[in-house]
Amino acid sequence: MLDQAIQIFLDERKEQWLKGKISGTTTDEEKEEFERQAAEKFSLPILLPDMAKRAGQLSLSSHPAKYSHPGAKPTPVIAEAEGAIDGFLRTGNVHVELDVLGNAAALDVYKFLSLKMTDGKTILTHLKNKSSFIKEQFQIPAVPFDELEQGLLEIIKDKTSSIKTSDKVKQVYFPVNGEGYHLLSILTPSNIIYELKNRIMNMHFSDDAKEIRAAKNANKPHERNLSEIYGLSVIGYGGTKPQNISVLNSENGGKAYLLLSMPPSLKTQTVRPPKVNFFSDSLWPKLFKDDFQKFHDLLTSDARNIHVRKRIKSVIKSIFYQVADRLWMIRKLESGWSDHDTYQRLAAFQKIWLDQQYQEMRKQNLQWFESVKQGLARWFVNTYPALLTGKALPIGDEHIRHIKAIIEDCEEALQ
Repeated sequence: MLDQAIQIFLDERKEQWLKGKISGTTTDEEKEEFERQAAEKFSLPILLPDMAKRAGQLSLSSHPAKYSHPGAKPTPVIAEAEGAIDGFLRTGNVHVELDVLGNAAALDVYKFLSLKMTDGKTILTHLKNKSSFIKEQFQIPAVPFDELEQGLLEIIKDKTSSIKTSDKVKQVYFPVNGEGYHLLSILTPSNIIYELKNRIMNMHFSDDAKEIRAAKNANKPHERNLSEIYGLSVIGYGGTKPQNISVLNSENGGKAYLLLSMPPSLKTQTVRPPKVNFFSDSLWPKLFKDDFQKFHDLLTSDARNIHVRKRIKSVIKSIFYQVADRLWMIRKLESGWSDHDTYQRLAAFQKIWLDQQYQEMRKQNLQWFESVKQGLARWFVNTYPALLTGKALPIGDEHIRHIKAIIEDCEEALQ
């Protein structure tokens, strides 16, 4: 009997394929034929040999070169280093999984190999250990297990027999003993930068962080401290096609965080509070173009499963967390700025929301936040068609209710 994780993987692939084939005009006979084809096409005896052939198109790497340039094709590098208590965020001091790069069309092979079986171990782990369990799972006609195993394990095969770099990778001359230079290729430790992002997100938006902030807002003591990291910058990799860079990059939407580097001290951009309306004065549509494009792509995707719905929710949350970043940048300004005549046309609820002189008022009465939620939902609904001119789908009441629910999920960051 197939492991449940493998069966779900096959069923999802089959469902996705059928959705692209079956429409309202499909006859019963055609539908039956498509279902027969899908059952054959996405059966393990057919898929396994195909994935075994394509696994070699992918490579594991700790420092993918495509983060420097999508066209770079040097030898995949897996760096190893000894750990040390030296305070540095570096290879050897952070225990993370390797990244995956190669042909984007073969990424389904890595997804398959990453499936966790009933015992909690991945298919890849079972293959590396040559477990009897995976031999039993992969007993198919026509292709012996050893051949499947050899093909699938190509993903972890050492490909460094002839090491080469690329002229598209950033390079630097490094002095050696005062006698000459080594030309070094600068690569990005993708697994570490996304581990850093995960830790920052957990620090800011985890359930524990929300609980601590709630206690702080209520002027109540809490046994744990609230940690914050200021001066973060966002860097993007791959534009609208993050999957062309690496698996980790695709999973994170192509966005990572950069910590503030000191020295040198970088002067942050001057923040100008809104004079009339925060949503039109401070939330420039172009700042959110990539995320609204992802939202549109998912909304128009043929796939209609729980994973797509989760990704849509994640993209919408990302947009509102970026709005929260703008909000907190304005709140860092000297309190009382909204009293100036320049801001007399700014709505009262926005002054309460943005100006830190109203911090206590915000805690005592949350009626103002209802207006904020309405404004955020209206801004989202208006910005989407403005950025996707002529392509945007109509957003109905059901979508608006869903957007408002997500805003409520982000309340801790937006209040």
